[in-house]
Amino acid sequence: MANEPPGNWGSRSEKRDEKQEEKVDEKHHEKSWDEKWGRDGVATFTWAAILIWGGIVLLLGNLGILFTRSDTNWGIFWLGAGAIIMLQALFRRLVPQYRQPVRGSLIVGLVFLGIGLGFVVGWNWVWPIVLIVVGLAILVGFINRRRS
Repeated sequence: MANEPPGNWGSRSEKRDEKQEEKVDEKHHEKSWDEKWGRDGVATFTWAAILIWGGIVLLLGNLGILFTRSDTNWGIFWLGAGAIIMLQALFRRLVPQYRQPVRGSLIVGLVFLGIGLGFVVGWNWVWPIVLIVVGLAILVGFINRRRS
């Protein structure tokens, strides 16, 4: 305070208090976890469906009802998870009130489908197909951006 001009005695502490009040206000304006997940029921439903699907597949596999090989059960889990995510992306495109970008969901869904197919039909068939589909998706995205 010795270096401050005589007319600004309380200005430093007032600025510090204002900054602290701004930080407190920012913390109160941040969304809680419940608010963030509560807004997007589609994503919550999707991930809950994937967990339920996984539980059903693994339970049926452990009971010997589905398949005896665990890698095939995991393949079916990944196929179902990919299908659920792809359905989420389709739903978001068809229902205007839930519309959001779906590119990331499509990529994750395709990756899950690829992993599942790898377990079920074999990796030597899946990786070339995955590369082709991802390349086509990138190309279609590029063409759609050029049109806009």
